[in-house]
Amino acid sequence: MPKQKKQRGDRRDGYRVRDVDGVHAIMPHLMPNRCDAEVYIQEQIDITNLMRYLEEKNGPDAEYKTTIFHTIVMAVAKTIYKRPLLNRFIAGKRFYDRNELTISFVVKRKFQDGAEESLMTLRVEDEMTLEDVSRKIIGDSSKLRKDEGKNDMDQILGTLAKLPRFLMRILMAVFRFLDFHGKMPAFICDGDPNYSTVMLTNLGSIGCSSVYHHLNNYGTNSLLIAIGTVHKAQIIGEDGELRTRDVVDLGVTLDERIADGFYFARSVKLLEKILSNPKMLERPVKEETNYEC
Repeated sequence: MPKQKKQRGDRRDGYRVRDVDGVHAIMPHLMPNRCDAEVYIQEQIDITNLMRYLEEKNGPDAEYKTTIFHTIVMAVAKTIYKRPLLNRFIAGKRFYDRNELTISFVVKRKFQDGAEESLMTLRVEDEMTLEDVSRKIIGDSSKLRKDEGKNDMDQILGTLAKLPRFLMRILMAVFRFLDFHGKMPAFICDGDPNYSTVMLTNLGSIGCSSVYHHLNNYGTNSLLIAIGTVHKAQIIGEDGELRTRDVVDLGVTLDERIADGFYFARSVKLLEKILSNPKMLERPVKEETNYEC
């Protein structure tokens, strides 16, 4: 993401937005909690072209398997890079532009009921391509699934979970105070999905359809996407003909205070356009999409 010179009032993880219009500036005072300002969008995405692309890409000579999840991660990254207000957050009733693009999700250590889950955060670099994203996710996921592969956030949460209830309440009050004033220590924020640009939940991997998923008042995360299963659906094409297509349902939850509904709707359309033209994913995140959303 473009870097700026730090000024007074900026946070470690973001630059304060000083030119907010009156309508949006008052929203954090009218709706002080993120969960008060949730907007939910359910969108069915045609991924027929994407499925064909993956079939060709994952041929017998492929070094590793690129999944639908990898392509959605990359498409989300390109969308947010093109639509920067999606990387904005509100903390302490002030608006900030995040100084990096991070995508978080959960990785199961074993593919079975009751298996432990680990949190993973992908820091997106400007030059990243689909291949880079796939390698990073596959590599980090494999590492986490090793017995010794617990990450720092897992260890921190495990330690906190052992505290007596009264100490936990005091500690959470301290955390919320630090969170409000932007003073949360880096070792707490780094790796915490509540401080990421977007949180993805891949429900399709467990055979579940997309659902509404709430945001959290804690942290700075303003965007959550639930990915459902891939299935067939009857879609009317531009020529008026009814065809059977491969589709996936996405449930998108946003903090409406950071932008207006028109901006959100166009952002979803851009995401849909990128996924329907998968060759775009082979180009760096920062590269223009040549599509006016």
